[in-house]
Amino acid sequence: MAKMVLLAAHVSLAANNLSDYTRKAELTVEVEDKDVTTYASLGWKEVLGGLKSGELSLEFLQDVAATKIDSLMWPLLGTVVPFVVRLDTAPVSASNPQWSGSVLINGWNPIEGGVGDEASVSVGYPTSGAVVRAVA
Repeated sequence: MAKMVLLAAHVSLAANNLSDYTRKAELTVEVEDKDVTTYASLGWKEVLGGLKSGELSLEFLQDVAATKIDSLMWPLLGTVVPFVVRLDTAPVSASNPQWSGSVLINGWNPIEGGVGDEASVSVGYPTSGAVVRAVA
């Protein structure tokens, strides 16, 4: 079994490469389970897949200087923007797939942390529409 260490993941929001600020990225996708159990199920629960949804969770190191991450993210608040994530910055391939779609920028935490902490921002954005996996 191959093993992998994340060293150079690629994260882009609204066509802005935010990899230099990102220290954690997590894309989760799930499908609702809909109960379709009937008496004919003989006591066993039966389910079908319903609506799909996802979330892009990110942790950034904050930078409030002009043209840095805070000035890029603040104007996006309340908008749906495209995202792209890859496990590595290398080109998209069968061994480096890319996931893309759109997310709603539904929050931004300009200040987060305590005395002596690094200035970081943790966010979780719901996907809007399909999430696509590409290998080329």
